[in-house]
Amino acid sequence: MSCALGISVIGTTRDLGVTPQHTARVKTLHEKDRYATPRNAWQAIGKGLRGCCPACGGAGTMFRAYLKVNDVCPSCGEELFHQRADDAPPYVTIVVVGHIVGTLMLLTEEFWPDAPIWLHAMIWPTLALILSLWLLPVFKGGLIAYQWALRMHGFDGSEVPLDQGEAPRRLSA
Repeated sequence: MSCALGISVIGTTRDLGVTPQHTARVKTLHEKDRYATPRNAWQAIGKGLRGCCPACGGAGTMFRAYLKVNDVCPSCGEELFHQRADDAPPYVTIVVVGHIVGTLMLLTEEFWPDAPIWLHAMIWPTLALILSLWLLPVFKGGLIAYQWALRMHGFDGSEVPLDQGEAPRRLSA
């Protein structure tokens, strides 16, 4: 037997405490999402990397501060509060900056082995800091746009916001 999500389970859905109404609701939500208009992930990521809304591409509308995401796009009204960027943007930033700075350090040592140590102490930390501060919002915007394109974390329209300060809740099917 398989459940509504297509996962094979031992026994029946009643053994898991799943009611027929719950199964019908999950199928309805799954079918709504399956037949929703597809979103172009690459186009959305491109808009997100520029800090624009993934839905309308409004210039500079994703962030209201350095890393604070607008709850709603001021241009088109698309809800952006669903985003769950968490630790992924800093991780990607560290990996990319580490590869860039590490490669440049090795190239400098290879082609200018007599460079003074004070020069290394001035250039590499400064470059790492500048690249990190520049790339962090870029990668965060791209990840949020990717989540939007894949309809993750409530970007599928199945959650509704409550009053200010409360978490969004699921719509009933």
